[in-house]
Amino acid sequence: MTQNKGRCLCGAVQFKFDPHAVLWTGYCHCESCRRACACPVAAWFGVRASGWRWVGSFPKTYNSSDWAERYFCGTCGSQMAYRSDKLPDQIHGLAATLDNPKDYTPSAHFFHAAALPWLHIKDDLPRYLDGGKTLEQG
Repeated sequence: MTQNKGRCLCGAVQFKFDPHAVLWTGYCHCESCRRACACPVAAWFGVRASGWRWVGSFPKTYNSSDWAERYFCGTCGSQMAYRSDKLPDQIHGLAATLDNPKDYTPSAHFFHAAALPWLHIKDDLPRYLDGGKTLEQG
């Protein structure tokens, strides 16, 4: 199986995933992702959980809500991934942690209703007001 991989800043936490297990790619504008990643928008990719594996040190976890947990490196603090009870068969990885992030191509904007008004990403990707059900008209 061909695998893609990524790591935290210090390299202690690493992951591999089957590129055939990637389900979606996109930007998330929600407040939780902005705060967790300390950036105006986070670029994610969703993978079938069965196609993902941690290598190296196992990441620390933080329950960012009653239904979600975020994975991060306990040494350098890099945010690594996200899991939700709402999508239990998926793990979401941050594109910036990939060894080859240039190979990542976002396909949509999620939670665009929460986008910061001073950030202007000029593309023709679909913009969903929420997690992907309600398309922004405009």
